[in-house]
Amino acid sequence: MSSRAPAPGKDETNLPPAVIPIDGRADMADRADSDEVAGAASEQDTATGNVSGGSLRLPHFLLRLSSVWNIVSALFSVAAIGAYLLLRFALHTRLELAELPLWVALLIAGVPLIYELSRQALRREFGADFLAGISIVTATLMGQPLVAAMIVLMLSGGQALETYATHRASSVLTALARRTPSIAHKVSGETTRDIHVNDIAVDTVRAGDRLVIFPHEICPVDGVVQSGSGTMDESFLTGEPFRIRKTAGSQVISGALNEENALFIIAEKRARDSRFARIMEVMRQAEANPPHIRRLADRLGAWFTPFATLVALAGWILSGKPERFLAVIVIATPCPLLLAIPIAIIGSISLAAKRGIVIKKPVILEQVGTIRTMLFDKTGTLTHGEPELAEIVPLGQIAPEEVLRLAASLEQYSRHPLATAIQQAARQRRLKLRPVLNVSERPGQGLSGNVEGSQTLVTGRGRLTPEMEAKLPESGIGMECVVLVQGRLAALFRFHDRARVESRAFVHHLHPRHKVQDLMILSGDRDQAVEQLARAVGIRDARGGLSPEDKLRIVQERTKQGPTLFVGDGINDAPAMLAATVGVAMGQNSDITAEAAGAVILEPMLGKVDELLHIGSRMRAIMLQSAIGGMILSGAGMIAAASGHLPPLAGAIAQEIIDVIAVLNALRAALPAERLQDF
Repeated sequence: MSSRAPAPGKDETNLPPAVIPIDGRADMADRADSDEVAGAASEQDTATGNVSGGSLRLPHFLLRLSSVWNIVSALFSVAAIGAYLLLRFALHTRLELAELPLWVALLIAGVPLIYELSRQALRREFGADFLAGISIVTATLMGQPLVAAMIVLMLSGGQALETYATHRASSVLTALARRTPSIAHKVSGETTRDIHVNDIAVDTVRAGDRLVIFPHEICPVDGVVQSGSGTMDESFLTGEPFRIRKTAGSQVISGALNEENALFIIAEKRARDSRFARIMEVMRQAEANPPHIRRLADRLGAWFTPFATLVALAGWILSGKPERFLAVIVIATPCPLLLAIPIAIIGSISLAAKRGIVIKKPVILEQVGTIRTMLFDKTGTLTHGEPELAEIVPLGQIAPEEVLRLAASLEQYSRHPLATAIQQAARQRRLKLRPVLNVSERPGQGLSGNVEGSQTLVTGRGRLTPEMEAKLPESGIGMECVVLVQGRLAALFRFHDRARVESRAFVHHLHPRHKVQDLMILSGDRDQAVEQLARAVGIRDARGGLSPEDKLRIVQERTKQGPTLFVGDGINDAPAMLAATVGVAMGQNSDITAEAAGAVILEPMLGKVDELLHIGSRMRAIMLQSAIGGMILSGAGMIAAASGHLPPLAGAIAQEIIDVIAVLNALRAALPAERLQDF
């Protein structure tokens, strides 16, 4: 469809690359769903033979190996303890023989744990599990392998639970690599008869090469359209809520999804200099420098470990009996931290999944309750990312509703994104559409047709004669198109990106309910549109026209000042999500964004973001109850052990009872809550 053009005086070449309103009417993004994006990436991979590099998969292979080893260690410890009990009390074998499975378990399962804890100690990281390592070493040196094996079981079991809770399906860079084409289609020949298409590696593309982008493929490099006409979805890259119409002379950017028609382009940059390559580099930097997050268990263990060690040493020194040191260390082993906290995390992940929230980085559940700055992308988060007819400006004698009826009747035959908004406005007003004859929609000319004898044209400001254009009001915020009837100006339609109904209420409840101090909008959209939305929802700090690098820089600066939460939905939001303390992706528009986020809201509603905040705060409260309650009980046991009333083996059994109590309380995190929204 034709131009629904930019404001007068704005030459296309002077506009930012995010918006090239060719044929005038800028295209609103219909936010492709995850299947479309994933499908496109999959088709591209199949067509080009693109395979993610092994180096990107290696960390996850190691993560899985670590998870399996923890499980094996826990199972081996259980088997060894069972074998000891069977040999010692059922078969009445000698103690040395009965303890043999325990020594084997300590060698196989205990030594790797102690090695890893030693590495942490060299880095001066004394977390919740360091005390357990002291217990294992002390029990082993004092010839009590049963006590040591029980501590190995608790430690490896807790680590296995936490590794399971934190396991992610794939990395962000793997998702980026999967979307990046490795092959470009180079065109040689000028006429239809002698034209040839050869597949070449994207890295070999040079400026000036002529390429073809087939339907549903991803643009490999930045360039300009030489021939062809169609639309491209750039929303995941630019943050603009538009599908952009492309004709000869239009700019195209790498990473954009071509839609239904083949486009011939001239490459302007090499692949490594393209916009998508820059985003990949920013992603690498953000992933390599994540915000420092100290886990709750480690913070509690940091002071409990030296306290327990001092009590154990005091018991040993005052009594002269090293057994008391071991007894205190065993009962002090912070198993409520090692077991109850992972179980509370797993339970909260399960509850979130039932509410349509996928937790990809469980650590965020510990952090959402501490957030003091919340940052939003505009499109698809605070807005729907869809156009809405906001105003009809009459320009002639025809009533506005009649102009809308004529335009909507004509738009039935258009696939342009604004056509849907015009028809929706007509349906809301219950206007009966009329039959149309001689429909024509030529690139750059607009949509025209005969609507029951009235020749109607829907076009853009830039396609009018200077005399007609002078009669139009000044361009406002957002998009627009002009309707002519019988060759005369009839009306100007203005559109905006529709804000979510709940946006204002959600924003206003964040401070009183969740203690959020600062709110910001960071968007790649135009400044005027961003400021208008900010006023509508009640956010004072709004910044538009931002690149992914700009967003990353701002989020990093704010994160240094305190915990941050970033909510977005496009690929251009992914680096900022990685840099924030908590990253939340709205919807399933992009697999890359979903992988960068700590949590994915499957149903893009702000109410679900509120549920995430409540689930995290609730989990944190339950974890503190289990951890602190267990530590208080352990403290009482430490006093008994230091005074000689609790031997090491009895201390280990008492610790298991404390674990059961803490774990039962932690299981409450999985139970459905009565209310998870409060706005």
